[in-house]
Amino acid sequence: MTRSPDPTDRFDAGEVRAAAGLATLEHLVETGSTMQRAREWALDPAVPLPAAVVADRQTAGRGRRGAAWWQAPGSLATSLVLAGASPAPGAEGRALAPLVSLACGVALAETIRGLEPEVGTLVRWPNDVVVAGRKLAGILVETAPGGRLVVGIGVNTTGSAREAPAPLGARVATIPDLVGRSLPRGRLLAALVPRLVGLLGETSRDPSVLVERYRPLCSLAGTTVTLHRDDGRRITGPCLGIDASGALVIETVAGPMHFVSGSLTAPADVWRGATDERAS
Repeated sequence: MTRSPDPTDRFDAGEVRAAAGLATLEHLVETGSTMQRAREWALDPAVPLPAAVVADRQTAGRGRRGAAWWQAPGSLATSLVLAGASPAPGAEGRALAPLVSLACGVALAETIRGLEPEVGTLVRWPNDVVVAGRKLAGILVETAPGGRLVVGIGVNTTGSAREAPAPLGARVATIPDLVGRSLPRGRLLAALVPRLVGLLGETSRDPSVLVERYRPLCSLAGTTVTLHRDDGRRITGPCLGIDASGALVIETVAGPMHFVSGSLTAPADVWRGATDERAS
């Protein structure tokens, strides 16, 4: 049975657009993926930024590395199009791409904490937002030709993990499960956009600002992790957090190793959709 969106979560596009400081906002009842619309905007220089597309129901949402994304209808499903950040003068040698992904996770975790202080959000490298090890929100970051950023964000602002496909029930979290009520998605988006835009700007000027804000939110520091690399190799060891460039640092027999890419989910455990019986 398909669940209807929460009727009490009234999404007023004009109100949210003004509160969030968005130049462009489109509200859809249903779409396959908000990312597709955002990618079109990212290629069109005539679309004023920042821009956001929000959907009441997303039927084909995707995460990193082709993973499917589940969330209850009426939860926040949005994609943002933002101007790309440029390094500060004298910092051209620093790669901003890894830091952009981290910034999105930090901004979202901080925003949720600000609106729901009792929800102890942390960031699972590079940008998943988790609570007590369960995934509350997922983020997908892409760079379009021309440098514009496309940021897909899904937050379980309503619904319950009991509604998730069986493989995911023990791995996801929702705001109602944590605090007993939904978090209005318009309120969340209005608070998130200016925080994210501001943090991206600060990061472009001084990356150390982001690193210091990320560290207390890192869910992995002090735990043993396994990083699955694109070449098929696995690196296992205690996580030492992140370094000044945003790379994940893992202690190995050869000493600390730094990684800017890879996945902490085994390929065989990536959930591909509702018919997939494997875990996410």
